[in-house]
Amino acid sequence: MEGPLWTETHAPALADLPQQEVNESMERALAEPMNLVVHGPKGAGKTAAVRALTREAHEQPEADRIEINVADFFDLTKKEVGEDPRFARFIDSKRRRNSSKADLINHVLKESASYAPVAGGYKTVVLDNAEGMREDFQQALRRVMEQYHETTQFVIVTRRPSALIAPIRSRCFPVPVRAPTTDEIVAVLGDIVEREGVDSGGEGLEYIAGAAGGDLREAILSAQTTAESEGEITMEAAYETLSDVRTDERIDELLDDAEAGAFTDARSTLDDLLVDEGYSGAEVLEAILSVARSRYSDQKLAAVHRLAGEIDMDLQQGTNDRLHLSHLLARLGDRAEG
Repeated sequence: MEGPLWTETHAPALADLPQQEVNESMERALAEPMNLVVHGPKGAGKTAAVRALTREAHEQPEADRIEINVADFFDLTKKEVGEDPRFARFIDSKRRRNSSKADLINHVLKESASYAPVAGGYKTVVLDNAEGMREDFQQALRRVMEQYHETTQFVIVTRRPSALIAPIRSRCFPVPVRAPTTDEIVAVLGDIVEREGVDSGGEGLEYIAGAAGGDLREAILSAQTTAESEGEITMEAAYETLSDVRTDERIDELLDDAEAGAFTDARSTLDDLLVDEGYSGAEVLEAILSVARSRYSDQKLAAVHRLAGEIDMDLQQGTNDRLHLSHLLARLGDRAEG
């Protein structure tokens, strides 16, 4: 993306949420602050709805909304947790040195909830992707929720509410967020492209909305990619752009598998590109080089170019595209191991 993401620059206000039932739940939580479990499929707009709520609820939302991505937070090492600038004010050098990772995480949860709000009567702690939280940390969170319930609202965002322990679910009002319909996505895209001043046709927006499969975030980013690439969002422009994006994603997947030694999976993806998608061997090789330029650098990129040159000569002979490209994948795997 060349500029700021449209998902950020056009973040919805509470009144702009496309699902009326979600809007009503958030308005209720605004009038009567309560803990929430906001749940639904990937890309349905859960986090956007929560941020819209906190912008309405707090005079200084950036100060009184503490947002922790559980998938990111719990994957950090002890050293990374201790040195993360988001948590530096909570962790002194002695605690960083003498505490386990679990103790540091529990301490951050407690400290995030304990300090007084900057403005107003309460602050909001958002735990995103909470399905990845271990049960022992959930138990610690339950105790923190009990201790600081008067000044802290907890909003737990998850794709799987069943992954939460019962004591947490019982302390939160559930807010289901369904996958938006194609019409709802088209309406959101229409508002955004109008504000951006991008020429668009109804068919282009409908194609992007349908291709997103209920993922509103993906649809917005696809519309932005199309606009930046083609200068407009017509059916033809959207088709060309999204086809290129999907191909790059498949090539990334193919290279990941090759480097990991998963050649059966890599060849399966290769077969999809050659047979199902109808690409020629030369086109797949060109796509591999295109992705490699953004994926590798220096010696690794030079090595890929040398291999591609050898394979290109074989492809020119017009024998077996699958055989030659499979040989390239095997050579990439050998170099990754070396």
